[in-house]
Amino acid sequence: MAEEAAASTPPQSSAAPLGSSVIPIVNKLQDIFAQLGSQSTIELPQVAVVGSQSSGKSSVLESLVGRDFLPRGSDICTRRPLVLQLLQTKRKPDGSEEEYGEFLHLPGKRFYDFSEIRREIQAETDREAGGNKGASDKQIRLKIFSPNVLDITLVDLPGITKVPVGDQPSDIEARIRTMIMSYIKQPSCLILAVTPANSDLANSDALQIAGNADPDGYRTIGVITKLDIMDRGTDARNLLLGKVVPLRLGYVGVVNRSQEDILLNRSIKDALVAEEKFFRSRPVYTSLADRCGVPQLAKKLNQILVQHIKAILPGLKSRISSALVSVAKEHASYGEITESKAGQGALLLNILSKYCEAFSSMVEGKNEEMSTCELSGGARIHYIFQSIFVKSLEEVDPCEDLTNDGIRTAIENANGPLSALFVPEVPFEVLVRRQIARLLDPSLQCARFIYDELIKISHRCMVNELQRFPVLRRHMDQVIGNFLRQGLEPSETMIGHLIEMEMDYINTSHPSFIGGSKAVELANQQIKNSRVPLPIRSKDGSEPDKALTSERSNKSRAILARQVNGIVADQGVRPVADGEKLPSTGSTSISTWGIPSIFGGSDNRTSVKESSTNNKPYSEPVHDAEHSFSLIHLREPPTVLRPSEDRSETQAIEIAITKLLLRSYYDIVRKNIEDSVPKAIMHFLVNHTKRELHNVFIEKLYRENLFEEMLQEPDEISSKRKRTQETLRVLQLAFRTLDELPLEAETVERGYSLGSDPTGLPEIHGLPTSSIFKWKWAPLHARPLSHSLSVSHLNVKLCRTPPTKAGISGYLHCLSLREE
Repeated sequence: MAEEAAASTPPQSSAAPLGSSVIPIVNKLQDIFAQLGSQSTIELPQVAVVGSQSSGKSSVLESLVGRDFLPRGSDICTRRPLVLQLLQTKRKPDGSEEEYGEFLHLPGKRFYDFSEIRREIQAETDREAGGNKGASDKQIRLKIFSPNVLDITLVDLPGITKVPVGDQPSDIEARIRTMIMSYIKQPSCLILAVTPANSDLANSDALQIAGNADPDGYRTIGVITKLDIMDRGTDARNLLLGKVVPLRLGYVGVVNRSQEDILLNRSIKDALVAEEKFFRSRPVYTSLADRCGVPQLAKKLNQILVQHIKAILPGLKSRISSALVSVAKEHASYGEITESKAGQGALLLNILSKYCEAFSSMVEGKNEEMSTCELSGGARIHYIFQSIFVKSLEEVDPCEDLTNDGIRTAIENANGPLSALFVPEVPFEVLVRRQIARLLDPSLQCARFIYDELIKISHRCMVNELQRFPVLRRHMDQVIGNFLRQGLEPSETMIGHLIEMEMDYINTSHPSFIGGSKAVELANQQIKNSRVPLPIRSKDGSEPDKALTSERSNKSRAILARQVNGIVADQGVRPVADGEKLPSTGSTSISTWGIPSIFGGSDNRTSVKESSTNNKPYSEPVHDAEHSFSLIHLREPPTVLRPSEDRSETQAIEIAITKLLLRSYYDIVRKNIEDSVPKAIMHFLVNHTKRELHNVFIEKLYRENLFEEMLQEPDEISSKRKRTQETLRVLQLAFRTLDELPLEAETVERGYSLGSDPTGLPEIHGLPTSSIFKWKWAPLHARPLSHSLSVSHLNVKLCRTPPTKAGISGYLHCLSLREE
């Protein structure tokens, strides 16, 4: 008898209860983060219960607790998320049990009467969502302390409804689905999808929304309710085996209390006994004992939740640590409230010093918050100097706005009334000064660009820190703006002096200057390369010899000189050259006297009309000559004179030489300006600002009568300080809570292995959580592969796996089993 009694008693493991370490830690974290409400961004492990309206969600939760405490009815009952923490307690030494509940919104108040818990849930729901079927996403947090529960945290979510009733909006279904998704979409949340057995599993709202959040099915546990009201001749075997809709974590079937049980106030314990009888009387469920009943559901939930928590705890600690650093930094930026003048002065001086350091760091490229997405600070200044200013000057051609006629005009103007034997220096200097003057505007524009960049840098310094003092920020922006404008003026003045220096002295002795001889050589080469030999044609189409033409021109000048001198000397008698013929009366032609040659040898500047009545071989009297001269009319010079279109080879060479000299000297000046202008800007504007900004701030802002005004905080800063201080306290508490957990980071494969780990709870509401058989255990290798057991004259095949792993879960514990 003693041996049988010993055999009938399950061996108690000395191992700690499953979840005794991790689940309380998570529950504590949930309470900690609940203080932040919607501001909490840390997602903790939990189990969310989802399903359509009247699918049996509340009955499942009540069965797990063992008490009737949730609002019930035919309409929507769960209208706010209910976070239910089940906490296992120890029995008293006398064996008595103490069960009670606590609400987070009523700290310190214990509810020993579970009907009062139901009324408080209903009242709290009405306070937030109204009394006419409205819904809200604000949580109700409830803890249940009992020795008859396993450590599990569940979230009871409103059931999915189709038709709005009462005060529910027309889109109530969409709102509830959105609320549910906000919980189950988080990877840290396990999903308990509840579906009644008398509905089509393929059309289950719970499985459908769970599939959207967990398409791979790694976090979804199926619960089939109302197995006792299925049509006669049908069963849920295929549903529980996952043959209809497969789930990685499988299904558990339960039997709910009927409405009659609720009306008769039948207890949960009685309902669990009835559930046991139901499964015992259905042979089809005997081989599925590990998938049937509330005790198995509690055990499975506990095991999966523990492994799930272990899998995500290392990452959770890392996220809390990162959030702690971020919030601590934000809280530090808000600083502390200072009332005394000495404290305000020290605070202001500290802010001004830090600002100047931050400004210099950004200019020098030593800022700790350096951007990796774009150029900023001093890098932008360098870009303006090299990629905008220098490149823009290098792209300028000094001769692009000078035409050949313009250069030729400048050369002729420089010659004055004389003809030049060489290229004059005056037109070169005039033209090159013009090109140097063009460098002034881009240089001043470069200084303005740097000024704008310094303004931008000043606005980016200590943005978060100075949000606390907007009045001080405005004063600082005003002071630095005025100071930068004062630095811009000497920069622009120096740039003007640099340009004037280059214009005032044209240094043709510069070693990089091309020089005259080299320019002539290059110009001749250019002319030879570009010249196309063409014959010179006269007006009548003939092509006289160039030498003959030159000789005739010289003779014409000599004849003109003799004739003019002869007229004056001989009192009106003009000698006639041998063989010279006078034109007939009325003829118009170029005079052989060569009058046009006086104006440069061009035959198109004047015309001479001569009239002759006879062809005598002797000279005319003086009065006839004077009459002949009176017929010559000069054309009035135009208001604007330009060089003739015809250009000699000499003039082409002069133009080419001038262009070469211009380009050569302009390049010298351009390089000087490219080097000197950035130096001037850096000295007078950038570095001067870095050196003197702190002194200017002290002079303008460090005044005791301005302390209170400048250090005045807006109301939102005060509220942010309080919020971040509370968040910091919560995160620090959470971090210390995780440090209390002696758990190494574990690598858990996807999916969960449900083994025979001890639950620490031999019974749930009087029902065992593992099979208890009167079995004389033999070594595993010595036992047959299967055993035939007689259960009330029913033969049931059990696999060789020990009952603690795949037994019939205690529902057959009262049966007398004997080994055949």
